[in-house]
Amino acid sequence: MTWTLPRDIRIRESKGGKASSIPMNDAARAHLEVQPLTESPYVFPGRGGGRLQNIQPSLHRIRDRAGLPKDFRCLHGLRHVYASMLASSGKVDLYTLQKLLTHKSPAMTQRYAHLRDEALKRAADVAGDLFNEAAEDAAVRSAVAVNGANNVVRLKK
Repeated sequence: MTWTLPRDIRIRESKGGKASSIPMNDAARAHLEVQPLTESPYVFPGRGGGRLQNIQPSLHRIRDRAGLPKDFRCLHGLRHVYASMLASSGKVDLYTLQKLLTHKSPAMTQRYAHLRDEALKRAADVAGDLFNEAAEDAAVRSAVAVNGANNVVRLKK
């Protein structure tokens, strides 16, 4: 039996009631491809190979073994981590993240995407770099104005 993974993750029953899909990344695909095949058409089958009706008992066991608080909501927490990791990477813009999370509004995405301190520090450093470049450019313009263009040599770092 062969099992071909789709390129997209299809969400048939979303909270908003609208079906949607998002691209499946290569890491997720590689992980799923090594899972043992069953006769079930479901990636995560329930008892007897049917549709999994309730994942909560399994999630609660994982939560308890990990020592997480009883009020920790595993899937909700994973969505927050996913959003925060992408937002903090600086490689994914908010609009794209909104589409990946299938949020209708950017405000909801902002509630999910918590920036890590390192991301804020990188952003502050970018501002500092831009300020330094502007200050250097202003110094060169000032030197040119005072000394004339022929007497100014700009040194590179």
